[in-house]
Amino acid sequence: MSISDLQLFQALKSKMQWHQSRQGVLAENVANADTPGYAGKDLKAFSFQDVMAQRSVGLQTSRTSTSHLAGSMMRETGNVERDEATGFEITPDGNSVVLEEQMMKVTENQMDYQTVASLYQKGLGLIRTALSRNG
Repeated sequence: MSISDLQLFQALKSKMQWHQSRQGVLAENVANADTPGYAGKDLKAFSFQDVMAQRSVGLQTSRTSTSHLAGSMMRETGNVERDEATGFEITPDGNSVVLEEQMMKVTENQMDYQTVASLYQKGLGLIRTALSRNG
Protein backbone atom coordinates (compact mmCIF):
# COMPACT_ATOMS: atom_id res chain seq x y z
CA MET A 1 0.00 0.00 0.00
CA SER A 2 1.44 3.32 -0.98
CA ILE A 3 0.94 6.57 0.89
CA SER A 4 -1.17 7.95 -1.96
CA ASP A 5 -3.68 5.11 -1.35
CA LEU A 6 -4.67 6.60 2.02
CA GLN A 7 -8.11 8.21 1.82
CA LEU A 8 -6.91 11.46 3.39
CA PHE A 9 -4.31 11.98 0.68
CA GLN A 10 -6.76 10.99 -2.06
CA ALA A 11 -9.26 13.56 -0.76
CA LEU A 12 -6.60 16.28 -0.57
CA LYS A 13 -5.45 15.42 -4.09
CA SER A 14 -9.05 15.66 -5.34
CA LYS A 15 -9.41 19.05 -3.66
CA MET A 16 -6.22 20.32 -5.35
CA GLN A 17 -7.51 19.05 -8.73
CA TRP A 18 -10.80 20.86 -8.10
CA HIS A 19 -8.93 24.11 -7.39
CA GLN A 20 -6.93 23.68 -10.62
CA SER A 21 -10.14 23.18 -12.60
CA ARG A 22 -11.75 26.18 -10.92
CA GLN A 23 -8.73 28.32 -11.77
CA GLY A 24 -9.29 27.45 -15.45
CA VAL A 25 -12.98 28.38 -15.28
CA LEU A 26 -12.19 31.70 -13.54
CA ALA A 27 -9.47 32.46 -16.12
CA GLU A 28 -12.04 31.81 -18.85
CA ASN A 29 -14.39 34.30 -17.17
CA VAL A 30 -11.67 36.96 -17.08
CA ALA A 31 -10.73 36.28 -20.71
CA ASN A 32 -14.37 36.76 -21.77
CA ALA A 33 -15.01 39.85 -19.65
CA ASP A 34 -15.68 41.90 -22.80
CA THR A 35 -17.54 39.23 -24.79
CA PRO A 36 -21.16 40.30 -25.41
CA GLY A 37 -23.68 37.91 -23.84
CA TYR A 38 -21.09 35.91 -21.91
CA ALA A 39 -22.33 34.68 -18.53
CA GLY A 40 -19.70 34.08 -15.86
CA LYS A 41 -19.39 30.51 -14.60
CA ASP A 42 -18.07 28.76 -11.53
CA LEU A 43 -17.72 25.16 -10.37
CA LYS A 44 -20.01 23.50 -7.88
CA ALA A 45 -18.59 23.72 -4.38
CA PHE A 46 -16.20 20.92 -3.44
CA SER A 47 -17.58 18.43 -0.92
CA PHE A 48 -15.29 16.08 0.99
CA GLN A 49 -18.32 13.90 1.79
CA ASP A 50 -19.02 13.39 -1.92
CA VAL A 51 -15.37 12.51 -2.59
CA MET A 52 -15.27 9.99 0.23
CA ALA A 53 -18.50 8.39 -1.03
CA GLN A 54 -17.04 8.11 -4.54
CA ARG A 55 -13.81 6.61 -3.24
CA SER A 56 -15.60 3.66 -1.72
CA VAL A 57 -16.88 2.66 -5.16
CA GLY A 58 -14.28 1.58 -7.67
CA LEU A 59 -13.57 -1.04 -10.25
CA GLN A 60 -11.62 -4.02 -9.04
CA THR A 61 -9.35 -5.78 -11.48
CA SER A 62 -8.92 -9.52 -11.46
CA ARG A 63 -5.77 -11.50 -12.15
CA THR A 64 -6.01 -14.08 -14.89
CA SER A 65 -2.46 -15.21 -14.28
CA THR A 66 -0.35 -15.43 -11.14
CA SER A 67 2.34 -13.36 -12.88
CA HIS A 68 -0.03 -10.38 -13.23
CA LEU A 69 0.12 -7.56 -10.71
CA ALA A 70 -2.89 -7.00 -8.47
CA GLY A 71 -4.43 -3.56 -8.57
CA SER A 72 -7.57 -1.49 -8.60
CA MET A 73 -8.90 1.31 -10.73
CA MET A 74 -10.44 4.09 -8.71
CA ARG A 75 -12.77 6.45 -10.48
CA GLU A 76 -11.59 10.03 -10.82
CA THR A 77 -13.77 12.73 -9.34
CA GLY A 78 -16.53 13.74 -11.72
CA ASN A 79 -17.64 16.90 -9.94
CA VAL A 80 -16.24 19.35 -12.47
CA GLU A 81 -19.63 20.60 -13.55
CA ARG A 82 -20.20 24.23 -14.19
CA ASP A 83 -22.71 26.31 -12.30
CA GLU A 84 -24.02 29.56 -13.61
CA ALA A 85 -22.68 32.34 -11.42
CA THR A 86 -24.99 35.02 -10.17
CA GLY A 87 -23.24 38.34 -10.53
CA PHE A 88 -24.23 41.70 -9.15
CA GLU A 89 -23.91 43.51 -12.44
CA ILE A 90 -24.96 42.81 -16.00
CA THR A 91 -23.76 45.14 -18.73
CA PRO A 92 -26.09 46.36 -21.50
CA ASP A 93 -24.56 43.79 -23.88
CA GLY A 94 -25.57 40.94 -21.52
CA ASN A 95 -22.14 40.19 -20.06
CA SER A 96 -22.31 39.32 -16.36
CA VAL A 97 -18.56 39.15 -15.63
CA VAL A 98 -17.31 41.69 -13.10
CA LEU A 99 -13.51 41.68 -13.10
CA GLU A 100 -13.24 42.68 -9.43
CA GLU A 101 -15.40 39.72 -8.37
CA GLN A 102 -13.41 37.33 -10.57
CA MET A 103 -10.08 38.55 -9.22
CA MET A 104 -11.32 38.08 -5.65
CA LYS A 105 -12.38 34.52 -6.53
CA VAL A 106 -9.00 33.85 -8.18
CA THR A 107 -7.16 35.07 -5.08
CA GLU A 108 -9.39 33.04 -2.75
CA ASN A 109 -8.94 29.96 -4.94
CA GLN A 110 -5.16 30.37 -4.94
CA MET A 111 -5.01 30.75 -1.16
CA ASP A 112 -7.22 27.69 -0.65
CA TYR A 113 -5.07 25.64 -3.04
CA GLN A 114 -1.93 26.64 -1.13
CA THR A 115 -3.59 25.64 2.14
CA VAL A 116 -4.53 22.19 0.82
CA ALA A 117 -1.07 21.69 -0.69
CA SER A 118 0.46 22.62 2.66
CA LEU A 119 -1.79 20.10 4.46
CA TYR A 120 -0.74 17.42 1.98
CA GLN A 121 2.94 18.25 2.51
CA LYS A 122 2.57 18.32 6.31
CA GLY A 123 0.79 14.96 6.26
CA LEU A 124 3.61 13.42 4.26
CA GLY A 125 6.11 14.94 6.68
CA LEU A 126 4.30 13.40 9.68
CA ILE A 127 4.31 9.98 8.04
CA ARG A 128 8.02 10.29 7.22
CA THR A 129 8.75 11.27 10.80
CA ALA A 130 6.76 8.33 12.15
CA LEU A 131 8.49 5.90 9.82
CA SER A 132 11.97 7.21 10.54
CA ARG A 133 11.51 6.79 14.31
CA ASN A 134 10.22 3.23 13.98
CA GLY A 135 12.84 2.04 11.51
